[in-house]
Amino acid sequence: MVSTPSTNKVDGPLMGNGDVTMTLGYKGDVVSYYLSKNDFWRLVSPETLARKDDVSGPRIAGSVNIRIDGYQNADFTADQQMADGITTCHLRAGGGKVALKSWVSAVRNTAFIEITAAGRPAQVTVGLNAPENAQARLKKGGGVGIWWLTRAFADSVDIATEVAIALKVVDRSTSTFRVEPGKKVMVALAVESRFKQKQPLDFVLARLKKTDRHTAGVEMAGHAAWWQTYWTKSSVTLQDTVLMKAYYQGLYTMAACSRDPRFPPGLFGWVTSDDPQWAGDYHLNYNHQAPFYALYAANRLEQGAPHDAPLIDFIQRGEWYAKNVTHTRGVLYPVGIGPLGIEVTRNHPRYPRTGNEEQGGLFFGQRSNAAYGLLNMAQYWRCTYDERYGKKIYAYARAVADFWEDYLKYENGRYVIYNDAIHEGSGADMNPILSLGLVRNTFSLMLDLSTALKLDHDRQAKWKDILEKLSAFPVQERNGKKVFRYTEKGVDWWVNNGLGIQHIYPANAITLDSGDELLALSRNTIDEMKRFQDANTSSSFFMAAIRVGYTPRIVFDELRKYALHTYPNGFQLDNPHGIENSCTVANALNEMMCTSAGNVIRLFGGLPDGLNAEFKDLRTWGAFLISSRLENGRVEMVRIRSEKGKLCTLLNPWPGKSARIWRNGKQAGSVSGQRFELDTSPGELVVLKVE
Repeated sequence: MVSTPSTNKVDGPLMGNGDVTMTLGYKGDVVSYYLSKNDFWRLVSPETLARKDDVSGPRIAGSVNIRIDGYQNADFTADQQMADGITTCHLRAGGGKVALKSWVSAVRNTAFIEITAAGRPAQVTVGLNAPENAQARLKKGGGVGIWWLTRAFADSVDIATEVAIALKVVDRSTSTFRVEPGKKVMVALAVESRFKQKQPLDFVLARLKKTDRHTAGVEMAGHAAWWQTYWTKSSVTLQDTVLMKAYYQGLYTMAACSRDPRFPPGLFGWVTSDDPQWAGDYHLNYNHQAPFYALYAANRLEQGAPHDAPLIDFIQRGEWYAKNVTHTRGVLYPVGIGPLGIEVTRNHPRYPRTGNEEQGGLFFGQRSNAAYGLLNMAQYWRCTYDERYGKKIYAYARAVADFWEDYLKYENGRYVIYNDAIHEGSGADMNPILSLGLVRNTFSLMLDLSTALKLDHDRQAKWKDILEKLSAFPVQERNGKKVFRYTEKGVDWWVNNGLGIQHIYPANAITLDSGDELLALSRNTIDEMKRFQDANTSSSFFMAAIRVGYTPRIVFDELRKYALHTYPNGFQLDNPHGIENSCTVANALNEMMCTSAGNVIRLFGGLPDGLNAEFKDLRTWGAFLISSRLENGRVEMVRIRSEKGKLCTLLNPWPGKSARIWRNGKQAGSVSGQRFELDTSPGELVVLKVE
């Protein structure tokens, strides 16, 4: 583990409960456990920043250092159980062996480290530490079995933050102790922030005073039960161990770092320094959105929900920028924001004062960031039709629509986008292809939300007009083939980025029902790019290829290569961006097995021939939970659980044949045709089998 600690992604084991995260590193004779918390940031967005380090961003909470005498540069290994995150380190030296078994509780903000020895006794010293930082208030104290520290960023900030960590050596009164062979010493940790408790130090101390071996056992039982429930939300089975590991490792990673509804993880998820790269923020031109792409289809809604909070909290500032930069209604968002309405990149001293800034905000000339923020919201909505969720996001979605209503120019019978950079700093581009896709998603979503929630019906005519008359996707010729052009005027191509396919995915503007011409252009563009392994593009490129029916065998083989190009914890090699690719494999496999974009469900269409596969309870557009099995090239059955009673359109998985229907266990006739149009009722279970 050479990248833990790090200013970007780490290479150590990933533990966490969606609020508290923990990873570890080993150097000399010390094993260090690095603790971070999704709501522990320095939160400041002043008009003028005086120093290079005077910026916002997530910060490390602290670390637990475990020194083991006689184990200097020992043989070290670490193993992690993906089922529940329990991680065990083994150190071997001089005929002795020490094991450290650790986990972050899934049910409360506590963590445990069990230390055992074999071969000979081990002399161990434990302690709490945190970086020295002139901006942070650091306090330490304790004794007689419990030690603590607090870190706070409360000076010269917009919002004060504080975190408290307490450490207890169960059944011991000192921080240095002897571990006899065959015996076990438990270290217990409690972590809390001011956002959750007004007096976080008092809270963690009180919690640890009640912690003993019995309460730790009870907590372990709750921890195991939470993870067991998490893994039953949905499942995918495929005859490929490499892809199966990557699939479930991605879902594990997001469960470990994303569950706090107000504070999603930043760029890296696991924060091990006070100086995270790119401020460790919510980067809005794909990095913040990408880790969440797979969670809705995988039925991990609790992990997907935190994505929205910083976008909604930033509405007021986005309205100010729209008014003062583009002179429009609605919202205009810069590239980087933080939680609770904080703007991380405003007047940022690490970026040169160039045309990239407008009114102090760092935009790089892009107008698309707020619309990009709608993509995961749209996916959550279309996969659940949860009216409470629709009401939660409606103000944000309408603000994005307001912006584009004003910013689009209507000329010569079409709506045109001017002065919108396709790539960071690419200039005053006209009709960037990504924005054309994002605008389509925006107004399609608004029509759906407006109808379902019975709001703003009088505005629907305008939204429909924009969708009907929005400029077509620009086209060019490269190497004798017609492909998409990145913009109508401006950038034509980009050699190391895939923005030219993101109108396909994640913007959902092209599906297999989009017609032969668009599909041919899409496949040609995928073929011309071939950017499956790309530092900025992989999270969307596989999905775009699957969406347009690009050769399944090529996509599958490239996905397998991609899954092998990782650290043991699943983070990509040669890519510093952290969690953005955690669920790239999961997203691709979900889509290969069950795609529903455009409200047509297709089964196993993205898999190459010759594979057996099965999935259970994947979530689709229309609020359906779908299960199916493919054996020897034949779909054995389809099970559809309808949550909202919508019409279910299913591409016939048995071409040329009809299927028998069971509704809630009772036979209900048959259905035939190229597509099955199935009326459903809320809560109904529909099962289909070939006749």
